[in-house]
This record gives sequence, C-alpha cells and structure tokens, in this order.
Amino acid sequence: MKVAIQGELGSFSHEAAERMLPRCTVVPCARSVEVFDRVEHGAVDAAVIPIENTLAGTVAEHADLLVARDVFIQAEFHLRIVHNLIAAPGVKLSSVRRVLSHPVALDQCRDFFRHHRHIEPVPFYDTAGSVKHVIANKQRDAAGIAGRQAAREYGGKILQASLEDDKHNFTRFFLIRKVNRARKPKTGMPHYQYMIPRGANKTSVAYQVKHAPPGTLFKSLSVFALRDISLSKIESRPMRGRPWEYVFYADFLRGDDEAARNALRHLSEFADFVKVLGIYPAA
Repeated sequence: MKVAIQGELGSFSHEAAERMLPRCTVVPCARSVEVFDRVEHGAVDAAVIPIENTLAGTVAEHADLLVARDVFIQAEFHLRIVHNLIAAPGVKLSSVRRVLSHPVALDQCRDFFRHHRHIEPVPFYDTAGSVKHVIANKQRDAAGIAGRQAAREYGGKILQASLEDDKHNFTRFFLIRKVNRARKPKTGMPHYQYMIPRGANKTSVAYQVKHAPPGTLFKSLSVFALRDISLSKIESRPMRGRPWEYVFYADFLRGDDEAARNALRHLSEFADFVKVLGIYPAA
C-alpha cells in the first residue's frame, strides 16, 4: 500500500503511518496540497495527515483541505510526541550552538532552550528534515529536534531524549482515502456508505450555518442534543474568499446509525452546506 505523508521520511507522520498501516510504503511530500493531490489522482492508496495537536491545536491547512477535497476519513490515531535532540555521530552536546526544527517543535521545547541559553533555536521546514540536513551537511555545531525515527532513518545520534516541556503531548492523525463516486451506494444511502469501516463509532462533519434567523448556531447544535449524541469537539474556521463567514467543524460520538443520519438531515435545515468528512472507529 502506498501512503502519502507531508514531510520527510523519519517524521512523526511517517511513524503514525507505519503504526496505522504496518508494511505500507510511505511516500513523502513537500507540501500538504501535494498529499491531497496524490490521493485524489490515485497516485497513492491513502494518506496519513496530522489534524490536531494537544498543545498547538488544529492543523488549519488540513482542516481546510478536508472540506475542499473529495476525500473521506477512515481512521484516527493518537501518537505521543517525544522530541529528541539528534546530531551527527561523534558530536557532543557541549559542541552544539544551533538547533534546527519545525517552529512548533521548537516552541514545545522552551525549557531546554531556557537551560541552554548558548544554543540558538533555528526554525526549519520539518522536524525530520532538520536531522537530515544536519547530518547530510556534516555540521558539528548543530543538531535537530525530531522523533527517534528520524535518528534511525538518517543515522543520527540522540544527544538528549524527551525534550518536550509537556509529557502529555499528543498529535491526532487521520487516515484518508479518495471517494470513488463511480461506485453506487444502496438506494437511499449516502455516496460514502461503502467507505465506512467496521466498528465505526465516531463522525467528523463540517457545516456552515445560515445567517438568518437568529439562534441558528444553537439550533444546529440542538440536533445532536435532541438525540442524546455527544459532541467531542467543535470549532470554527474562516471560509477562504468569504470574509467574516465561518465553517464549523464538529466531531460526534456516533457511527452510521439512524439517529446519526436523522441528526445530519435535521442539521441541513439550518445549514447552507453539510459535509460528512468521515465516519471511523474512535482512537
């Protein structure tokens, strides 16, 4: 199975992909839009994308792409994020003067830099990419911050493990696949019916409420409360190209049953659009 990720081999997305789909072939992509392009064009079988971090919040670009593209979430996975200081073999911590990594990773290791004030944090495009760069260029005064998989991938040495300030740092990943609209669902069922995996008990949706009448957002949420369906998350994102208009993202703890379908039908009465992003087993 070919699975696309954003970032270099050895990244946290690489680790998540192999944990979710053992024996898969990971296809690294430079940009998130390339990941979604490969899925939609059939160049890969699926993709694994980070959607939310417990410290940094939602990955905004991926949330937007889930709405814009014809893909479907089939699984989620929670990966514990452990940041490590990785350098070329033979380099000692006392020699390090610069540490490269993704800005989010640097920000999650503030205590390390507070205790090593002579070391400069340097933003880089990718965690694993920082390790790849430092080792490929044989830099003796620099290191990268990344997961253990990056050290294995590029032959790096871990100078210090578990740099992250918060040991309850997790990233939530989605497994997404292309929606095949040529495949016809059963009569009266949604087009994505055949993509729902066995044991699915969680649903992600995106919708935009109508501007009138007042109280529409409250009514949109009541469709779940009336059916005793629990929301595990809700947030809003600006709509691209439409200033001061917002899309609401919601996760609810229900699979594809009659109550969930009725809730979604009811929701459409208060929304300009409703898109089911995926129905999958909760991590």
